[in-house]
Amino acid sequence: MPASISSHAFIGEGVTLGADVTIGPGAVILGPCVIEAGAWIGPGAQIGAPPEMSSLRQNTAWAGDLEHAGVHIGAGAVIREGAVIHQGTYRETTVGPRSWVLNRAYLAHDVLLGADATVSAGVSIGGHCVIGDRVNIGMNAVVHQRRVIAHGAMVGMGTPVTRDVPPFAKVYGTPPRLAGVNAVGMERAGHDPALAEVLASHYGEGELFTSTECVPDDLGTLSEAVRWWRAQGDLRPVSVASPDFAAPRK
Repeated sequence: MPASISSHAFIGEGVTLGADVTIGPGAVILGPCVIEAGAWIGPGAQIGAPPEMSSLRQNTAWAGDLEHAGVHIGAGAVIREGAVIHQGTYRETTVGPRSWVLNRAYLAHDVLLGADATVSAGVSIGGHCVIGDRVNIGMNAVVHQRRVIAHGAMVGMGTPVTRDVPPFAKVYGTPPRLAGVNAVGMERAGHDPALAEVLASHYGEGELFTSTECVPDDLGTLSEAVRWWRAQGDLRPVSVASPDFAAPRK
């Protein structure tokens, strides 16, 4: 066993490990599960337990009794200590490449987490949620099952996400409200900084891009993120905090 994998970790049958994977002591990884190259799994992380659904058999994967749709951890992802990720029921529960799942975070069955995302400490994400690339979810936020959080969005600490969050939106409060745009995240993703003002104007007017009409030309390189958002199906987006919410700040 490589030195980067603790002898005190439990790695069950049906687990495939890529090159240079690190696994800390007390971690439990149950199959079916794929962990791609360079991923880092912290002490006490729990990956691959059966979905928490009363209609499904609670199998004993640690004894080779493999069932359900698996877990997939992307290349370079970081799963910190005490995080919990459950098996999917009809698709792999997925953590995208280079994403971080911080300590005590929870990803329920069938969650899809995109690339370069951050799920902060204590966050709970309900089953079937779809989380886009470069999303940042603040500490102790709770995401209701089947919700969508689009690319580049930011969710404030402790926010109960009971509605869907559009691209590069900043959402916080109880109930959650769209209160601005993630201008910093937009620029870091390679978009023209001027697009922050354009997106803020659309959101301020209540345009959350849920219709099937053409994507506005003024969105430029943000168009791809808007198309991804629309492709997620029947969206129920958060409400805008006010029609004249603050202009984006860096």
